[in-house]
Amino acid sequence: MKKNLLGLALLSTICLSQVATAQEYDNRWYLSGTVGVLFPDSNRDLENDYLLGIGVGKRFSPNWAIDFEYNYSDPNYQYSPDNVIEQQFNTSLDDLEIQTAEVIARYYFMKDGRSWAPYLAGGVGYIDQTLNYTDFNGNGQNISDSGFVGRLGVGIETNRMKRVDFRVEFGTKYSDSGSYGEIASYDYPVINPNSRGSVTSCNDGTCTWDLEGDSAWDLYATASVLVKLGDLPVPVVAAPAPTCDTLDSDNDGVNDCNDKCPGSQAGQTIGADGCPVKLTIDLKGVNFDFNKDTLRDDSVVILNEAVAVLTKYPELRVAVDGYTDLCGNDQYNQELSQKRAAAVFDFMVAAGIDAGRLSGPTGHGEANPLVETGQAYPECKNETNRRTELNVQN
Repeated sequence: MKKNLLGLALLSTICLSQVATAQEYDNRWYLSGTVGVLFPDSNRDLENDYLLGIGVGKRFSPNWAIDFEYNYSDPNYQYSPDNVIEQQFNTSLDDLEIQTAEVIARYYFMKDGRSWAPYLAGGVGYIDQTLNYTDFNGNGQNISDSGFVGRLGVGIETNRMKRVDFRVEFGTKYSDSGSYGEIASYDYPVINPNSRGSVTSCNDGTCTWDLEGDSAWDLYATASVLVKLGDLPVPVVAAPAPTCDTLDSDNDGVNDCNDKCPGSQAGQTIGADGCPVKLTIDLKGVNFDFNKDTLRDDSVVILNEAVAVLTKYPELRVAVDGYTDLCGNDQYNQELSQKRAAAVFDFMVAAGIDAGRLSGPTGHGEANPLVETGQAYPECKNETNRRTELNVQN
């Protein structure tokens, strides 16, 4: 019988676990271990006794929990020298093994910030009671009866969101079992039976003793330890709302707070304010001798640096522009500046720069002098103006 009760409790637990759903509170399953005291109904003539229990449960909402519990107690019958039936039948009642399997609902009165919660408990279940007694031949005997059990209780439980919590509960249990029927017969006249059953019949000097119990209201007081299974979910921290200093909508490397030119296009060279800037690769030193269009050794060093820049930034596109000083004929200077630009263009292509990235070469003659010398000789002979530039186009 004990195995059947325990199996019933475990089976019910497994079934309910299949329909449980997670919530935002501590809804971990827990195992419970219970110790306490059973105070039997005074009409049962039983002594107070210990009560042991195990269970499994789960909080399904902040206010509701369901537990499946198995409890055991075996109170002794009180010795009564005045019990005429026991004396005359030479039969003694020893103890009563009480087992229950219950489904219990608990309603918690929760309050924010409080680490404990009072609650109300109500449950129903199955009870099995086995009477152990010694018959008139001195042999140990037992007989069982089973039925319905219900409970009402109040208690308090810690709510610490930790691995272990505690519970204390007081209440009453109602059962309708305890009618054991005939437990002895004896050829003896019996008089003045008391409350422990009755002599139901005496025929030809043989009397029958029936132990017919009524429904009972027992009291109980218990303390339980709840061991939570698994870990609490890690709290989800909401990501902070993005601000303009963390956003770069056009992916130009300048955050939206500082970007004065939103909507930059890929490949543009962007300044610190987010606006496109015109870049010139500095070719100072790429100058030419008077009336010459051949590259000097010092110019080749500068051009190699320009090749390294263009290789590092393959998205750059540049224009090759050549210039002369202010000496000489305009038409002659135009042709000379074109040759100088072509000399730089050819050098860049020969160094591995794709010609598609170079626009020109374009000669500008005497236009855009860096030094205003006038056209008088020899002041017009200015090396700074005899130059070629690479101007970034994107």
